[in-house]
Amino acid sequence: MSRFVNSLTVRHGLTFVTGLFECLVFTGAVFGWASLVFVLKIEGYFSSLCINTTGVNSTHDLDCSGQDEQFSLVFTITSCMFTFLTLPNGFLFDWFGTTVTRLVGIFLYTAGTLMVAFSTAALSNLMFPALSLIAAGGVIFLITNMQVGNLFGSHRSTIITLYNGAIDSSAALFLVIKLLHEAGVSLLPSFLFLSACSIFHLLRTFFLLPRGHIPYPLPDDYTYGITCGTSRTLSLEHITADGNAQTTTEGVEDVPVKQEKSFRECLMSRFFVWHVVWLSVMLLRHYLFIGTLNPMLQRLTGGEPSLVSQYSNAFAITQLCGVLCAPWNGLIMDRHKGKPRAEGESEQEADLRASVLSLFLTALQGVVFSVCATIPNLPLQYFTFVMQVINRSFVFGGNAAFVSVAFPSCHFGKVYGLIMALSGVFALLQYGCFALVNGPLDGDPLYVNISLTLLILLAFIHPISVYLHCRSLASQRAISASS
Repeated sequence: MSRFVNSLTVRHGLTFVTGLFECLVFTGAVFGWASLVFVLKIEGYFSSLCINTTGVNSTHDLDCSGQDEQFSLVFTITSCMFTFLTLPNGFLFDWFGTTVTRLVGIFLYTAGTLMVAFSTAALSNLMFPALSLIAAGGVIFLITNMQVGNLFGSHRSTIITLYNGAIDSSAALFLVIKLLHEAGVSLLPSFLFLSACSIFHLLRTFFLLPRGHIPYPLPDDYTYGITCGTSRTLSLEHITADGNAQTTTEGVEDVPVKQEKSFRECLMSRFFVWHVVWLSVMLLRHYLFIGTLNPMLQRLTGGEPSLVSQYSNAFAITQLCGVLCAPWNGLIMDRHKGKPRAEGESEQEADLRASVLSLFLTALQGVVFSVCATIPNLPLQYFTFVMQVINRSFVFGGNAAFVSVAFPSCHFGKVYGLIMALSGVFALLQYGCFALVNGPLDGDPLYVNISLTLLILLAFIHPISVYLHCRSLASQRAISASS
């Protein structure tokens, strides 16, 4: 029996470590877009959109605003795919389980990296499907890894936020590709290597993850993955007709499952509505910042290539710290674990109460980040980069952690996917904002940045709503206790 427990502990550890590595490197690589754009411009992608204009003293200047707009469109579509495709991927995960979902994700990611590898300046339009496929594959890696938190009980939210924070750090992958390019390594071998990493994803899929889902709470004898032998007790997952996951063991009678909210009831709740608003306004601000970072640096540096490269590298390096920032949010949400709850208070209510501070701090960080991004001061952007990575790690981690505690686990993939999809549709506004800045505003983003800062203030409604809900439940308990 002790050997069985030890083997489970080792497998849990390997699952956690390899899952963290997968999230650190592959899930959010597309958010390192500023580094990749620098390389693509050197390689002449979309350079046909640059035109010669006559400047002062009859000199000819090169106007590449059309090229910047095309790159912005690539990132707009890519970031939208990252969020919108979470919806079908969530349904896929809930219905078909981990193995099938990950095989789809591996195929998408590999196809995307191969497209970039064999693209050229003459085939610049390949960037549209290539980056979208990489984003879609990354989302699937993230969704299937978040369930790993279920293996670690009281640290569940911390691990979920840690994995989501790794999205930020994975943006540094394109920085590595940029540095390799500057050292003489072309895009072809770099992206061929990423394609070959499919072997790693496949090994994790079959040996370190379940075919179905990891249940929560976790049964003591739960096992998963391909093993060299057979254990005396094997946990099996079944999906009931209404989509609820049940975990049973051989020789043990089924335990009645608590009646959960329907998917429709989840969508009609105020938690769902205000969480969509909370996520959408902040993701729009982050996506617009990332998508317009290169032209912003061009403007603030006066087009000095060395300075643009320096600040692009600084931005990418700060992304590495995302995985260090994310656990703070998880610790905030898990801080009540192990402490005695109030009489009659459920674990879900305690989790919701703990999420209020997380949601509030995330909204506050978003405002500070947006204000800093609005001020057109070049050295200040170092601080902006720091606030951006802290806030984005809190946003992604807090989003997944809140969904996991506010809604039934049997609907996690669907609810999480729909929330991300709706925020992705809202994020399409970033291209309109970019066109507005390049057109009527003559390249000055001040008014757009101020408007987005005011828009982020809507995010404070969500923590207030959750706080009022928890206070209402506490009042009902007090009334019941006194009667």
